[in-house]
Amino acid sequence: MDFETFDARGYRTVDVRTGYGEWVAHYESTVEDVMDLALLERLAEPSWSQVRRAADLGCGTGRTGQWLRDRGVQHVDGVDVTPEMLDLARRRGAHERLVEADASATGLPGESYDLVICSLIDEHLPDLRPLYAEAHRLATPGAAFVLVTYHPHFIMTSGMPTHYTNAEGEPVAIATHVHLISDHVAAGVGAGWRLAELHENVIDDDWLRIKPKWERFRNHPFSAAYTWRKN
Repeated sequence: MDFETFDARGYRTVDVRTGYGEWVAHYESTVEDVMDLALLERLAEPSWSQVRRAADLGCGTGRTGQWLRDRGVQHVDGVDVTPEMLDLARRRGAHERLVEADASATGLPGESYDLVICSLIDEHLPDLRPLYAEAHRLATPGAAFVLVTYHPHFIMTSGMPTHYTNAEGEPVAIATHVHLISDHVAAGVGAGWRLAELHENVIDDDWLRIKPKWERFRNHPFSAAYTWRKN
């Protein structure tokens, strides 16, 4: 679905590589754990400590990779399209291997990972199907695919794209697409995944302590986490 239909900000928009390359200096201080990591904490599966090898797609600065390692995941490979983000991830040291590549065409070996994970990247993809297909190719039989996403309801209600403030103080949007929950289900099932779990994260008191100006969005869903299983 075209985001321009909902855009309430009218920011200048740049592509993913350009945007995250500029945002990298302040990314960690502007992305709150309640957006994504708090949702991972709520998932009943997979059992993180039993994961041997994970592929972290769109790994960014390594936040998700570090979270996985802190929970006992033994081996994490990361993929990202932005070299500046990979530089920070490399310094963080949570990944065994880091590859500059698109999350939908990673070049990683097939059927090699018992967990594939991505967080807050799918809104930058015009089509979800290649991402779900690539995750399925990477996964071993019985593996999990965990995806954390910017909730379509919030994008549509707020009219807010993924954005950052550049060095000149200008708010800049990164190309954003709206994917309904049904789009995820269609892409996942179409790629051969079985949906095992779904959680939605609403804006509550924890959120409003961080962003009090969002009171008008109280109880609106902001993000969602899916766990899929490969048969």
